[in-house]
Amino acid sequence: MPDELTLWYEEPAVNWETQALPIGNGPLGAMVFGGVATERIQFNEKTLWTGGPGHDGYDFGDWRTPRPDAVAEVRRRIDREGRVPAEDVAAVLGQPKTGFGAYQTFGDLHLDFGAPGGAGGYRRELSLSEAVARVRYTAGGVTHTREYFAANPGNVIAGRVSADRGGAVSFTLRHTSPRDDKTVTAEGGRLTVRGRLADNGLVFEAQVQVIVAGGTRTDTGETITVTGADSAVFVLSAGTDYADTYPRYRGEDPHARVTAAVDAAAALGYDALRAAHVADHRALFDRVRLDLGQSAPESGPGKGETGGSAGLERGGPGRGPAGPVPTDRLLRGYTGGDGPDERAVEALMFAYGRYLLIACSRENDILPANLQGVWNASTSPPWSGDYHVNINLQMNYWPAGPANLHETAVPYDRFVRALVEPGRRTAREMYGARGWVVGNETNPFGFTGVHDWPTAFWFPEAAAWTARHLYDGYRFTGDLEYLRETAYPVIKGAAEFWLDFLHTDPRDGLLVVSPSYSPEHGDFSAGAAMSQQIVREVLESALAAAAALGVDEEFRAAAEAALGRLDPGIRIGSWGQLQEWKEDLDSRTDTHRHVSHLYALHPGDRIAAGTPEAEAAAVSLEARGDGGTGWSKAWKISFWARLLDGDRAHRMLAEQLRTSTLDNLWDTHPPFQIDGNFGATAGIAEMLVQSHRGEVHVLPALPAVWKDGSVSGLRARGDVTVDVSWRDGVAETITLRPGRTGPLTVRTSIANHCHLHDDDDREAAPRRAGDTLTWEGVAGRSYVISRW
Repeated sequence: MPDELTLWYEEPAVNWETQALPIGNGPLGAMVFGGVATERIQFNEKTLWTGGPGHDGYDFGDWRTPRPDAVAEVRRRIDREGRVPAEDVAAVLGQPKTGFGAYQTFGDLHLDFGAPGGAGGYRRELSLSEAVARVRYTAGGVTHTREYFAANPGNVIAGRVSADRGGAVSFTLRHTSPRDDKTVTAEGGRLTVRGRLADNGLVFEAQVQVIVAGGTRTDTGETITVTGADSAVFVLSAGTDYADTYPRYRGEDPHARVTAAVDAAAALGYDALRAAHVADHRALFDRVRLDLGQSAPESGPGKGETGGSAGLERGGPGRGPAGPVPTDRLLRGYTGGDGPDERAVEALMFAYGRYLLIACSRENDILPANLQGVWNASTSPPWSGDYHVNINLQMNYWPAGPANLHETAVPYDRFVRALVEPGRRTAREMYGARGWVVGNETNPFGFTGVHDWPTAFWFPEAAAWTARHLYDGYRFTGDLEYLRETAYPVIKGAAEFWLDFLHTDPRDGLLVVSPSYSPEHGDFSAGAAMSQQIVREVLESALAAAAALGVDEEFRAAAEAALGRLDPGIRIGSWGQLQEWKEDLDSRTDTHRHVSHLYALHPGDRIAAGTPEAEAAAVSLEARGDGGTGWSKAWKISFWARLLDGDRAHRMLAEQLRTSTLDNLWDTHPPFQIDGNFGATAGIAEMLVQSHRGEVHVLPALPAVWKDGSVSGLRARGDVTVDVSWRDGVAETITLRPGRTGPLTVRTSIANHCHLHDDDDREAAPRRAGDTLTWEGVAGRSYVISRW
């Protein structure tokens, strides 16, 4: 039976964005092309960035000269006119970016094999369960196999080239880069790439050690040639002298640690390195299993044998025997309808999001996943490959809690904490406020100020939005030490900023955000819905956190007073919609990709299904339509799931898969942007288990096409792990494993038609109220709800 969690293809990749396959270990990432005559492995190290300190004139986005009355001037105009064009506000409050920088490719490894003189039986694949990429083909009666992985233990990328005939492995290894800022040397079978970015002086180094079994290895200038080997292995590591410490952002030269990593991996040996990698990956990946009744479909009769490698190199059709359908054809045949092949695409997309998050964000990472995760082949990627904090960075980590990958959020937490110190300076110098702030987007160098793109330069609410994920991390784990040491200082600082910067609306005396801008949409005003919803949330989170820790009574009193005067940010408009702005300005024909005014529905939790506000949110969603960018469609999956409409949530998932997913299953904005992958995985989890309202809601938004299935290992807030199996759209068994002792409430349609047993098979007597069950859960025990 084919592995349903493998992406595979019948031809090499010729396009980086749409076809190459990603591997990664957090700090390092690579894209595997699988060429026959030449293999291309494009690779990245996440801290290789231009810009920041070292770039002449870098200013962290802070105003270069004081503007003591600038914000007040804009506020007065908003108070007077109600709305102000974004271009006018940018002219007063913005400034051009200087030294913001961009994420960089580290270049490409090429393995030149030469023309094989005819190749067939080609297969290129990526196993999600092992996190191993493979290439296999036959040429001249010899079967050639390559495999690659990026190991977090040891921080290396490794590959092995082998054949089923001795002495059949020969190639030349070389490195290329689009930048002219490096030297390449080959000595002792080790290729060393070292340089300094011309833009900012950042030092970088990569080393690749080649180890052969049989045959010969020859170093020649900037290349390493293997001739007549039985097999060959390479191990690569890379680094820079970046450090996430304000204000210099520089640390130790990378040479020693890169050398040590390659030495250790080479000494360990390929098999042991691979085993350690697979075990490390599976410890995270295997926590969750999803069965939607999927199976990989079978294709028709095979097409015979290929005529040679040239067709493969051009991306021509593969010629395999009858059997499973390759992933690109599987995706093209997807409709969202019934059938096990449809479910195969959806289950694969869910698993792929988890795979990608493991591959680009690990607990020993310095930086979090950026707009492209860790993968980038350019010196000037879209949006600099940066950290947009008006939804995109946050969406990257939506699956971390519910999809049981809490550790992957550690670099997110580290990054947000590193923004606090430069953000304090920005808050003080630009806004005249305490606390900390960050704008619409940022970089690894503490850019917490502004730029001058009118529709995307101003979003001081971003700090509060980034802080919500730290508080949610606490809600998932209940870890008071994490709350005290990591989350609370960030949350409190974000809340303090708003205690100082809120503005009294002269229309009604309520506290509002002003200037306020609904992300990338419309005019500036006072009290846009998203602004108010985010500020309310951060004040409430800060209060709850301070109460849990028993600290800061004076701060709590100030936060409570502000909440009492804060504009609610939730209003139902004239055509039944949820208003995006404090004034009723929404258009029925507006299909903008951002649906920011529904923040309180998701990722927030103020709007509950079945309320008038939820009905208004549905009206707004209907008006916005099912289009938009890939990440926008992913967000709408969760919106509809929170409204408990599984069929509409599934329709959005299907829309994303049909129209915003590339052959390698990457999400496309367009262009490629990885947040949509993570948003889709989070949305699927949201359809199966929700826990944002203090209870574990099982199968809250199950679509009709997911008639039978099961999922294990999802996480709920309150430190609970959840398994559920269902038949005919109704839960059959629900298993809950609390990590902490305390009341446990489960909402399920079988609440009045079930038994509850613990792991000693003792029947419990929960309190039943409508469709909920409540009992005292004990940490470490398992509880099974069985339908009768």
